[in-house]
Amino acid sequence: MKTTRIIAVVTLIVGMGGTIAMTQTQTEAAEAKAEGGAEAIRPFSVHVPDEALADLKRRIAATRWPEREMVADQSQGVQLATIQKLASYWATNYDWRKVEAKLNDYPQFVTNIDGVDIHFIHVRSKEKNALPMIVTHGWPGSIIEQLKIIDPLTNPTAYGGSASDAFDVVIPSLPGYGFSGKPTTTGWDPIRIARAWTVLMKRLGYTRYVAQGGDWGNAVTEQMALLTPPGLIGIHTNMPATVPDDINTAAIAGAPAPSGFSADEKHAYDQLAYFYKHGLGYAQEMSNRPQTLYGIGDSPVGMAAWMIDHDGDSYALIARVFDGQREGLTRDDILDNVTLYWLTNTTVSSARLYWESKLAFFAPKNVSIPTAVSAFPNELYQAPRSWTEKAYPKLIYYKKADKGGHFAAWEQPEILVTDLRAAFKSLR
Repeated sequence: MKTTRIIAVVTLIVGMGGTIAMTQTQTEAAEAKAEGGAEAIRPFSVHVPDEALADLKRRIAATRWPEREMVADQSQGVQLATIQKLASYWATNYDWRKVEAKLNDYPQFVTNIDGVDIHFIHVRSKEKNALPMIVTHGWPGSIIEQLKIIDPLTNPTAYGGSASDAFDVVIPSLPGYGFSGKPTTTGWDPIRIARAWTVLMKRLGYTRYVAQGGDWGNAVTEQMALLTPPGLIGIHTNMPATVPDDINTAAIAGAPAPSGFSADEKHAYDQLAYFYKHGLGYAQEMSNRPQTLYGIGDSPVGMAAWMIDHDGDSYALIARVFDGQREGLTRDDILDNVTLYWLTNTTVSSARLYWESKLAFFAPKNVSIPTAVSAFPNELYQAPRSWTEKAYPKLIYYKKADKGGHFAAWEQPEILVTDLRAAFKSLR
């Protein structure tokens, strides 16, 4: 296996208001240029100054609250009681240092690809024949989503699996998200990111690997498949793109479900029609005017409300969590992800991906390589097997989950890990 020399530790320091600086001495920078060149891979760690965390709490406390919504449900948006519970916990009980330590427990790196620094977690399994897998998050997610699946995938014998189930795991931060660099030129759409991911896997020395993703992670993963790089042997998605054009058009129009649908197809259609009518507002704003989101980037509470309103089922789950229930996510889980966005000041830079992409989210992309699908019931739509088989002619695995929604790795890690082990068994 090819190994790229690793040099110069990069530490991310987040300053007041989310300003980011990567500390590296001039000597180390010179060594990086001379010894590693453009392909240098630099170890990475995170430390947020106390003053940045204190500033966050001050801003939360200074929130100017509107009046309560005029209805008893979520039809007007994130409810005042929910966001005030989130803000109260965030300002008084939440501890960023816990997730910071957890992140720093994993090997993290930065490498420059196509002019942008790409941050990634890279954990190699102790098992000899581990299958390499690159896992991509979406919006409003981050690498925080995937932390729960790293150990079960890389160390399966400690989590009910066998040595033959092992994976090496690579989890990059999308450009403009988290600890990756923010593109300064246009063009960073899922296709370009897919090209960057193939470069990353090659740079890490992997000549045979699989890819996984949901949300934007699915878009990137499918585009990797369409590039057909020599090393990519299969993909898995938990938000597949399977909706036929005529069905999608009818759902957008809010037309009644076509006759002759199976129960699964009718359920998926109803979910799509609801999403198009009630859940698409954030995506429309970010795809048209991402730079306008100054206020959301300047208010921690405003940003949090924008993020947790991604889809109705996810918001309902989060609201229940802040009411004291625990089902997949905890209050800390939710705030780990939200705080990462705040500290890295990536509200606007992450939103630009919606503006960049011209891909239809749910339309089949003619993926020709082996594909595995996990269909979660509270996803934006639960893809029926009938649509999935047509969208992916080399479907090697399909499983309907009994529970779980849009953030599968984060919310139901055990289900997703079980599926990934089964999905790629035939490709090992």
